[in-house]
Amino acid sequence: MAKLELAIIPQHVAIIMDGNGRWANKRGLPRTVGHSKGVEAVRETVRAAGEAGVKYLTLFAFSSENWRRPESEVNDLLGLLRRFIRRDLAELHRENVRIKIIGERENLRGDILPLLLEAEETTKFNTALTLVIAFNYGARNEIARAMAKLATQVEQGALKASDIDVEMISRNLDTAEIPDPELIIRTSGEERLSNFLLWQAAYSELVFIPDYWPDFDRRLFNHALEIFASRDRRFGGLSTKTAAVVG
Repeated sequence: MAKLELAIIPQHVAIIMDGNGRWANKRGLPRTVGHSKGVEAVRETVRAAGEAGVKYLTLFAFSSENWRRPESEVNDLLGLLRRFIRRDLAELHRENVRIKIIGERENLRGDILPLLLEAEETTKFNTALTLVIAFNYGARNEIARAMAKLATQVEQGALKASDIDVEMISRNLDTAEIPDPELIIRTSGEERLSNFLLWQAAYSELVFIPDYWPDFDRRLFNHALEIFASRDRRFGGLSTKTAAVVG
């Protein structure tokens, strides 16, 4: 397939993969089928991002609030994560994809943490697309953990409270050394961030797709990139068009 030709390609795209259960319910299928179908959408999206020239792709795989779901559904989601890593890790490694995990790592079940660490370790020297998997992730928790780390440094005398600034907070988040996402996509028609990358999303462009996640494909991904390219990103300043007129 020909490379997508756009004047601007975001360096970092983040996606809230929403609607697996509703996709299944609409078809009279178990929710587990929707989750399985969603994994196929992940594979296609990773390929599409790499081909488009995106450098970082963050996927909201499992939120810290998802533990509240029925145990059977949680177990199914964890099983899908296990199968994805075991089945796809070798291929991602061959494609020079680096995997980065963000989220709370304390008290994760059984073999989940070792699997996540294996994925990071195996691919840590890869230099193509960085696939960031947000697992057991919540933005408020992430910010609270960063503040706790800084507070400890202040208590120990290694840091003065007056030294804490925006850059220092960013360096203590899970996404340290990862650029903020220029584009955040959410599927299923919902229009909220749901505790996802709240700090990093300060200047992100938001694109809401009505399709459920299992139906998300290369066409919809490229469509979101086209919307992004059409936006006038001002970062609090004047529009480039406005500036040209005023100047």
